[in-house]
Amino acid sequence: MTGRALAGVAAGVIAVVVICAGLVGVAIGGPNGGGCVPADGVTSVAVPITTSAPTRPSGGYPQTGRWDPTQVGNAATIVAVGAQHGLPARGWVIAVATAMQESSLRNLPGGDRDSVGLFQQRPSQGWGTPAQLLDPAYASSKFYATLVTIHGWQTMPLTEAAQAVQNSGTPDAYAKWEQDARTLVERVGSRFGRAMTGRFEQCVSNLGWALPAPGPVVSGWRTPDRPTHAGVDIGAPRGTTIRAAGAGTVVTVRCNVSEGTCATEGSPSVKGCGYYVDIDHGQGVTTRYCHQLRRPSVQVGQSVAAGQPIGLVGSSGNSSGPHLHFEVRINGVDTNPVPFLAARGVRIGQPV
Repeated sequence: MTGRALAGVAAGVIAVVVICAGLVGVAIGGPNGGGCVPADGVTSVAVPITTSAPTRPSGGYPQTGRWDPTQVGNAATIVAVGAQHGLPARGWVIAVATAMQESSLRNLPGGDRDSVGLFQQRPSQGWGTPAQLLDPAYASSKFYATLVTIHGWQTMPLTEAAQAVQNSGTPDAYAKWEQDARTLVERVGSRFGRAMTGRFEQCVSNLGWALPAPGPVVSGWRTPDRPTHAGVDIGAPRGTTIRAAGAGTVVTVRCNVSEGTCATEGSPSVKGCGYYVDIDHGQGVTTRYCHQLRRPSVQVGQSVAAGQPIGLVGSSGNSSGPHLHFEVRINGVDTNPVPFLAARGVRIGQPV
């Protein structure tokens, strides 16, 4: 591994794009959260280089799968540094998977040429002194500091994001550690009071998509009893936050009812989507979010991030109770949202 030197980073401080900043300092989950709660849009924060280990829960870590307590403890340091600096869980998984490949999560005193530490960073490549790089907190900070300079890292496949930082001679090697990394992040994240239940898709997935609302699918796409149903109905409670499934541009915000107004409760006799939003994600893909409680919180022409709140679950329009009607269209033709999002790392149908 040759590494890539950090250049032009004044006093070790950089700007980082945070998609899931709600993870930091809070327990995840709640009545309307349904897991990781992304930030309202994309926020820029300052990230200093950490030179001492952040506070970790007291007590040792248990063996987890193939990973012994020392290895799990090193993963905890990587997660703690990422959480301290406000990075989303996606970044933690990339970092832990990278350390799995580079050092098997061991703080190695040596390696290829002058490589040392968890990430096998090289002093000759500008990462720091050998003593600094043998400090797991410092090494983790340097990894994150480079990661967040990679344009689009949040939506890259894990192995591409890791390779963009590491410049490894085996660029595809990181992919095989993704599931193990997720497992360790979930385990040690819970020890920090950031309870994660494996539902990372409720943050932004590795491919840049997010769950529009938590809850079971109460009516599917084009079922035998509803062959014209162009989306899926997600049975989330009234007032649950609706989130953009992917980054894009808002192209429609309107009230669509055949009688009355969207401010009144809908019913099966009323036609239309009620308050709804359409988002254009590019490459012919659009998504629709119907039956919102009140006028959506976004405007036509507004750019939104994956996971950004756009409204609240309600029952306006053609509806017999609170739920989100969610559609995916490709070049104007509706497609089943469940496999569409599953292919992008998001499972519709998660409980509230």
